[in-house]
Amino acid sequence: MTTIAFIGLGNMGNPMAANLVKGGYAVHGFDLIPENLVIAKEHGVVIMANAVAAVKAADVVITMLPAGKHVLSVYEDIAPKAKKGALFVDSSTIDVESARKAHVIANRHGLLSIDAPVSGGTAGAAAGTLTFMAGGSKEAFAKAEPILQPMAGRIVHCGDDGAGQAAKICNNMILGISMIGVAEAFVLAEKLGLSHQALFDVASTSSGQCWSLTTYCPVPGPVPKSPANNGYKPGFAAALMLKDLKLSQEAAQASGAVTPLGAEAAQLYALFNAQGNAGADFSGIINFLRGAST
Repeated sequence: MTTIAFIGLGNMGNPMAANLVKGGYAVHGFDLIPENLVIAKEHGVVIMANAVAAVKAADVVITMLPAGKHVLSVYEDIAPKAKKGALFVDSSTIDVESARKAHVIANRHGLLSIDAPVSGGTAGAAAGTLTFMAGGSKEAFAKAEPILQPMAGRIVHCGDDGAGQAAKICNNMILGISMIGVAEAFVLAEKLGLSHQALFDVASTSSGQCWSLTTYCPVPGPVPKSPANNGYKPGFAAALMLKDLKLSQEAAQASGAVTPLGAEAAQLYALFNAQGNAGADFSGIINFLRGAST
């Protein structure tokens, strides 16, 4: 049986690890937060004393961590202790430069590696329908693909080292911009006396159609499963959207790309977070825009 080490058992990591257990893998897990370990154990994950202990017997190591500095620190600790030929998969959302440095660390110790951030949020993690955006060699991707299947709805090989993170940053910049656009349209519709349902019925089948409208509508009613129908409980927290938009702007500055709408979206989400909404779903930005309109 293939043994997988899973480092980082938070809101995303725990359901991902649970799906790997359901897929028939032996999963050894570690997280710094005791409550996360309790949940993971209930899902069949074997809890280890630390990250190094988790990886020693692992054929595959998956990390889901907050930022690039955490990934690089953990890689420096665990790569020298990993089994020869093990595969490292980092599913954190981090900057492209850190992702490429993580590949260098893994390769230095004779390990295959891919960066494979995800899209789909906690609901996708629980359902096993995440989209994985993978960067790395063809050999590493071929080995990783069947491991990712129990957690995935779709797996895309985006290119060489760091390409997965590049795809994730670009995708989420689109998402942040489009959600603001959809929210602005609903705020304007409210001012004009147009019902939420009427705007939805028109835009969802016309040129304004997008995921932020049809799947994640920021007003209650038209899409029953959207966070707007549950008090804007996340889903995908505003703090995480701000993190991803900041990453997009760092990448834009480093590469010389011009992204004025991405920059504006980052500023608006920074204001939304600063008002105490970091833990709310990112679609709750509509409430900030309503306040600004008032």
